[in-house]
Amino acid sequence: MRELEQYFNLIIEAGVNKIIISNPKYKANEYKKIVVEKKNDDFHISKYTQKQAFHENVKNAEISQRCFELTDGFFRQINGIADNEEHIILISKKGKADYKVKKIASDKVTLSDKKIDDNDHNRKKNYILEEGMNIEPLADMGVFTADGKVVKAKYDKYKQINRFIEILDDEISAADIKKLNVIDFGCGKSYLTFVVYYYLTQIRGITVNMIGLDLKADVIEKCNKAAKKYGYNNLHFELGDINGFKAPFDVDMVITLHACDTATDYALYNAVNWNSKMIFSVPCCQHELNKQIKPENLKLMSRYGIIKERFSALATDAIRANILEYLGYKTQILEFIDFDHTPKNLLIRAVKRSVMPRKRAEIAKKEIDDMISEFEFEPTLYKLLMK
Repeated sequence: MRELEQYFNLIIEAGVNKIIISNPKYKANEYKKIVVEKKNDDFHISKYTQKQAFHENVKNAEISQRCFELTDGFFRQINGIADNEEHIILISKKGKADYKVKKIASDKVTLSDKKIDDNDHNRKKNYILEEGMNIEPLADMGVFTADGKVVKAKYDKYKQINRFIEILDDEISAADIKKLNVIDFGCGKSYLTFVVYYYLTQIRGITVNMIGLDLKADVIEKCNKAAKKYGYNNLHFELGDINGFKAPFDVDMVITLHACDTATDYALYNAVNWNSKMIFSVPCCQHELNKQIKPENLKLMSRYGIIKERFSALATDAIRANILEYLGYKTQILEFIDFDHTPKNLLIRAVKRSVMPRKRAEIAKKEIDDMISEFEFEPTLYKLLMK
């Protein structure tokens, strides 16, 4: 057996979670870096060129051979990361492979041991949207320089955008998706819509039809011009209201970012009626329940203004999430750093179940009814979908 292939066998047998293949042998290499990640019983491979990424899923029994094929003659360094050790392969210019294992210390490094620059620390994270990629919307946002470097002053925004893409990727990467029809409600002039389109088409290789919807005519005009400039042929922007919008195709994914107050409810209502497979919603200001709250037994929740406001906002999203659960979605509420640095940093992620357990639906319904009864709430989404 070839030496390098044997080393890959040792790495896989050691139970590594991630393999990073780097240091291209030639500048002309098509792929600049390859990342292999454990996904359940198989492995997911991401192959990064200068401008985009290509992906494939490989069975556990075939991963050693596939890693060898991608590395041999093309790369000179392999790092396999396990829970408490790192497996390192270094390949000389003459092709001689050297293999070693390094224990990973569990103790944290203190500032007195080593001065850690925050920016350097952040850069070590393996972001989906990596530096060096040619992502024009990020350059136009001022997040990337023309040559794909992150602008230091925009690093927080860079992390926030990646966080949203990671939340999408958790679901997208777990499914074999070839085509997606996407509606983005309240897209505004934010470039996140363009970044999502880039991620789905260029990184995941999915055929996408995507519509961004907003109420401002000047925003729609500018966004359509930008889509044309980027060559995003299947991304279009339309003038329209969230409530009552007629989708021109079967909707697979609905994105709603910062739709104010009950606009989020109408977006979720449309998503459910379309039988959308995936919903990603970041609510904005939420006044409805704050005006309604009249607790029967828990009067403390409405005594202090700031507590009343925040509890009402949390209750709004909890009820929304449970309504989606009741209607057959696997629903999570995730922490999400808002682009404008506001306290409203929650994201509702809902994925349609193939089968909804009856007991789970009954529990979700009872929890909703108990909350509404206690505080005399009349949530819009409840009235739209459950009355």
